[in-house]
Amino acid sequence: MATVKASRNFNATDDAEILYKAMKGIGTDEEAILQLLVARSNAQRQQIKVAFKTLFGKDLVDRLKGELGGKFETLVVGLMTPPLAYDVSLLRNAIKGAGTDEKVLVEILASRTPEQVKDIVAAYRKEYDNDLEEDVSGDTSGHFKRLLVILLQANRPTGIQQATIQADAEVLFKAGEQKFGTDEQTFVTILGNRSAEHLRKVFDAYMKLAGYEMEESIKRETSGGLEDLLLAVVKCARSVPTYFAETLYYAMKGAGTDDNTLIRVMVTRSEVDLLEIRTEFRKLFACSLFSMIKGDTGGDYRKALLLLCGGDDE
Repeated sequence: MATVKASRNFNATDDAEILYKAMKGIGTDEEAILQLLVARSNAQRQQIKVAFKTLFGKDLVDRLKGELGGKFETLVVGLMTPPLAYDVSLLRNAIKGAGTDEKVLVEILASRTPEQVKDIVAAYRKEYDNDLEEDVSGDTSGHFKRLLVILLQANRPTGIQQATIQADAEVLFKAGEQKFGTDEQTFVTILGNRSAEHLRKVFDAYMKLAGYEMEESIKRETSGGLEDLLLAVVKCARSVPTYFAETLYYAMKGAGTDDNTLIRVMVTRSEVDLLEIRTEFRKLFACSLFSMIKGDTGGDYRKALLLLCGGDDE
């Protein structure tokens, strides 16, 4: 369930005028901007963008960038970007900068549906005239690269292959817990090429065989980027909202906040499943998502995040 929904009495022209006034003259009315944008769906924000250009001959996102700054600006620009274009730009930035932001590659490719991944690959090619698989391959290596490439194929079958549940569990057990050293390729092939429903059955069978949850075995048998990616695939197969609840928690836990992750998840999930993420967050951790955001952020950035969160579960 979404925390951000389409506004019922929506008028793109009226909204464009409100935003224009909020940015006109000296000083910016950040409060007016955040209250309005968070109360509109992404599709409505795109209509406001068009109305703004028609009325004032200016690009709304450029104006917002000129008026806002820091994390609040990053959040608002994310909200103004269509979801598919946002995923594509996140992946591009993760690959193209100095070094690779593996966290972004892991999060997006493990959590999106095969249909979404296909759309991302097509949109990436259109936007950058480049092959996403080639760009990812050029920037990563080893089994980590192999699993990313398998996920980019988006060829996972749907449903449960009843006949292969036990065999899959046994092959994984032999490749890890039962072997001296680990056959990572087996983990990559099976976890990358099965549906979420099928994997959940395999995890149950694996638990009976090994006496360990799949996640425990992965932590013991692998490390680095591959471990992160395998864990993300397993967690998303079990429950995407739980995966994101954990992602948000660790983005804010400890010294310093990983604002890029916090912004990315709040923007991408606010119209998808942020309500379920909030519920899982409350179950897993001793506080609500709302209270953790409140304690970890400040200013207009905090106000906007709390509005996106849509309520407190304390």
